[in-house]
Amino acid sequence: MSNAAVTARIANGISSIRAEDWNACSGTSNPFVTHDFLALLEDSESAVAETGWQPIPIVIDGADGRPAAIAPAYGKSHSQGEYVFDHGWADAWEQAGGRYYPKLQLAVPFTPAPGPRLLLRDDSLAPALIASIEAVADRHNLSSAHATFVAPDQLPLFEAAGWLIRAGTQFHWHNQGYAAFDDFLGDLASRKRKAIRKERAGAIEGLTIRHATGREITEADWDAFWIFYQDTGARKWGRPYLTRAFFSLLGERMADKVLLILAERDGRPIAGALNLIGADTLYGRYWGCTEEVPFLHFELCYYQAIDAAIARGLRTVEAGAQGEHKLARGYVPEPTWSAHYIPDPGFRRAVAQFLEQERQAVTSDREWLGETTPFRRDRAP
Repeated sequence: MSNAAVTARIANGISSIRAEDWNACSGTSNPFVTHDFLALLEDSESAVAETGWQPIPIVIDGADGRPAAIAPAYGKSHSQGEYVFDHGWADAWEQAGGRYYPKLQLAVPFTPAPGPRLLLRDDSLAPALIASIEAVADRHNLSSAHATFVAPDQLPLFEAAGWLIRAGTQFHWHNQGYAAFDDFLGDLASRKRKAIRKERAGAIEGLTIRHATGREITEADWDAFWIFYQDTGARKWGRPYLTRAFFSLLGERMADKVLLILAERDGRPIAGALNLIGADTLYGRYWGCTEEVPFLHFELCYYQAIDAAIARGLRTVEAGAQGEHKLARGYVPEPTWSAHYIPDPGFRRAVAQFLEQERQAVTSDREWLGETTPFRRDRAP
């Protein structure tokens, strides 16, 4: 398909594109949009057509014959694993006689981490890439195209193309130049400091906390974490999204970007939290346990992540989707954004009206949450 003098193509999966060509567009600061991460989701059969995530990257080649712009696109046959919920839209469209699925999704599967959804070696190609995404939806009679967890600096590109914008909220921790965890605690109100110290002490009593990255992570560690992940996945989603092979491939291909935090009792792992390390952000992804210990979830996922970010000089910890309980642990509300292309005029009007009302509620709620952080008023971030 063409837009003026630009021609786009649909590639046969992420693995069909050379890693160096992909990463020349994506960069490597956000680990989730790198070739390694997206290809291992495909190679592990976690995100493939059979699981409702058919990888169909949309590519514009440059004059040198190499990709100059890529959209990490998927053909979706359901709305699972996205964390931006459109089930109500699907029900409404199908009750009106339409077919909502398949739809087009620009996303990192199972990963609610903001990042670029237009991977650009040549920034001038952004409008053409968006037009190509729209053309794919139009020519295949798809109900819609969705770019979820869009990096804020790319949001104006979708707005300029007329996509509908949806707001959400996550809770992120920000490093204010702290040298140690106690420096962070010093910015909190006295009552909150005491509560966190008490939580931490109770959570780790009788346990050893181990941080592993790179070659320190063994297959035995992955075996243990797979059990944790299965338990959490079964309770949250009915079945886990990721296969066991995903974790071994993650260890093989991206171990230096992985921080695995394990809680051990007498040398036996009983809980764990998986994080990915970006250029300036620690991304919390999965957690699970085989033994219930009060506050251990908060310790491994939030406080140990803060410790790790401070030690590495990282600016932010993003601990995943939702969770107002993060607020009391020093994670503050931040806006997240998605963009939606809906070709049918009537359906678009209905969704636009819904989004306007929802955005007002989300903004109001986020402002209220921002007034309830645990920080001292003179040190609020």
